[in-house]
Amino acid sequence: MGHDRELAGETRAWLVKSANDLRSAETLARASPPLLDEAVFHCQQAAEKALKGFLTFHSVPFRKTHNLEEIGEQCVDVDATLRELIDEAAPLTEYAWKFRYPGDPEGIDDDEVAQALNTARRVFGEVVARLPQECRP
Repeated sequence: MGHDRELAGETRAWLVKSANDLRSAETLARASPPLLDEAVFHCQQAAEKALKGFLTFHSVPFRKTHNLEEIGEQCVDVDATLRELIDEAAPLTEYAWKFRYPGDPEGIDDDEVAQALNTARRVFGEVVARLPQECRP
């Protein structure tokens, strides 16, 4: 069954942005020296944009927010099987702001970055798996 082309295109645009953020995170984590703060920011962004793509496809409006728990709850309302994934992804929210400005936040280590990357990849993969082919980047 075909889906609304405009809706599929808008959904795909969110997923392309998500994929690009995921790629950015991976590149920054491998840089020499690695740019860990920036990598986790892009992990959060990748998860956020994938979830917003999911909501877009299902015509669920969302606020302009970086809060993955809030966005995720809306996703769970559409598909309850996303509960565990949203619980895993919610802690990424702080990376939207924690390291973005000067100050004295505690440092981040390679293990935390690896975990953030794995979570962002999982969010992207689970969202894409739940959407029709024409929405995929």
